[in-house]
Amino acid sequence: MNQPLHKWLKIAIINLNIIAFIGVVLRYKIVFSLPFIDQKHLLHAHSHFAFAGWLTQILMTLLVVFLYRKGLNDSFKKYSWLLLGNLLTAYGMLITFPVEGYGFLSITFSTLSIFVSYVFAIVFWKDLNKLNSKSSSICWFKAGVVFNAVSSIGAFSLAYMMATHYIHQNYYLSSEYFFLHFQYNGWFFFACMGLLIDKLEKYQIISQIYKTIFGLFFLACIPAYFLSALWMSLPTWIYILVVISALAQFLGWFLLVKVMFQHLDVLNNLTSVFSRVLYSVAAFAISIKLLLQIGSTYPPLSDMAFGFRPIVIGYLHLVLLGAITMFILGYIVANGFVSLEIISIIGLSVFVFGVIINEILLMSQGVSGLKYESVPYINEFLLGSAIVMFTGIFLFVTGQFKNKIELENIV
Repeated sequence: MNQPLHKWLKIAIINLNIIAFIGVVLRYKIVFSLPFIDQKHLLHAHSHFAFAGWLTQILMTLLVVFLYRKGLNDSFKKYSWLLLGNLLTAYGMLITFPVEGYGFLSITFSTLSIFVSYVFAIVFWKDLNKLNSKSSSICWFKAGVVFNAVSSIGAFSLAYMMATHYIHQNYYLSSEYFFLHFQYNGWFFFACMGLLIDKLEKYQIISQIYKTIFGLFFLACIPAYFLSALWMSLPTWIYILVVISALAQFLGWFLLVKVMFQHLDVLNNLTSVFSRVLYSVAAFAISIKLLLQIGSTYPPLSDMAFGFRPIVIGYLHLVLLGAITMFILGYIVANGFVSLEIISIIGLSVFVFGVIINEILLMSQGVSGLKYESVPYINEFLLGSAIVMFTGIFLFVTGQFKNKIELENIV
């Protein structure tokens, strides 16, 4: 008997709920006193668990579903140990980071998490090669797992600096941004694009332009790393590459949006209103992200942006919550992978509202910081938005325990 999809989806969504709860605690500690909690250590747990326990866990699950749909019927049985391995390392980081920060156990679990991603990449690549499919999504998936592996260079550099206590500010920041870039612009984005292209092709929206779009994003991904390193003294030729990569990514996105608008009637007929709302929020967030990337190539703007932490945090939330998470939620809703009881619909609606308000507040805080001004009660408002997001995803999780979705229903 095949492993039911609903189990892994529930686990991933519960993990998102845990992340939202930690977000509330972090925001609460800024406003009120929680002396028994180390803010920095808990923040490390929050970020590591968000990447491994939510985004990587759900994307791995959805990629296994892709294999199942393409005829590899034993996919969940084959990958269950990798999904479990990733989950255990994620929970290991969730437990150890708040206690010791970057210590022996937390570094061990984060290292094991990377090794699991290596094995997943190798096994998944081989299974993709077994498929008789000519789907354009396959190249996106292959690039995604490769970029996931590449991102570990930054993670190992950070772990080494933390373990040896030899921390050079420039090396630390460049390693951190290297990891983040190849995670959210590489692994997360390319995996989501693969899922999107596969869905469009299933709707018979097939275009030769998909190859051009992939080429633009793939070739731009590596030099685009330096968009996060414009605060360093870069050679002119690298700066020119950075500008070209930012423009190439925007062009690729424009071409994809153009294809979807040309088939808007088909998409409207085959997707629910609720999934279209989630997709639209994700598309808007990606558009803003790509425009911000182009804007950041202007040195004065780049210097100001990287000098204010709220802007960096706002940008990361824009990508990880506004773009990636919203797309994933829209995708699982559109595919009928989750129960949409009234409580789930209310929960997702509240969550989306919380994400939008949170992003507005973060960006307001960042812009006001550039003017050396402060927004009255901004930390209290951010705590409120964190509570809204947690409440929304909690209601959504509650609604998932009413239906059981088996793999036989998702072909």
